Amino acid sequence: MRRWILFVLASWVVSAASANAFELTPKANAALKRGEAYAEVTPDADGVSGHVRAVIDIDAPVQRVWRTMTDCAAAKAMISTLTGCRVVEGEQARGWDIREHITRRNLVFPSMRIVFRSDYEPYNLIRFRLVEGDLKVQQGEWRLQALDGGRRTRVFYENRLAVDWPVPKALMREALRRDTPKVLMNLRRVCE
Repeated sequence: MRRWILFVLASWVVSAASANAFELTPKANAALKRGEAYAEVTPDADGVSGHVRAVIDIDAPVQRVWRTMTDCAAAKAMISTLTGCRVVEGEQARGWDIREHITRRNLVFPSMRIVFRSDYEPYNLIRFRLVEGDLKVQQGEWRLQALDGGRRTRVFYENRLAVDWPVPKALMREALRRDTPKVLMNLRRVCE
């Protein structure tokens, strides 16, 4: 009996810990309470890439948020600079795919081609990593957490990102800090 109780407690701790992608800061909690998306961008220890962490609460069930996030047509509504999205190989039903995103130029970023692999754990986790394209590094995850008995969803986003362009890293981080919440707010708008 005691072993069973310890097993149940250990399982609960592991599942509770895996539900959150990262620990929310007071600033992140305050933004969520105001109904806003929150993003922080810091330099990675390697000095080559930046680390983006973001979160938003969406008034929609996890399944709807998941379907929106994995739909190429919806991707264009979420990412304002995206001009093309297509699945190149694999399929989500088999647990993975490789997608190509084409973006148009904006003030900081040139037009880009980004090919990335996504590995899916339905309704919970999407891990992605760069396969080829115009970025130097891209590796991260989207994590979905059901809230309020499944009526709402908390979306965590984490990405390690680097480019090969002669752009000051501080300018790049500021652009990511400004643009990431916009993408999350667009995701919310499309889902709700």
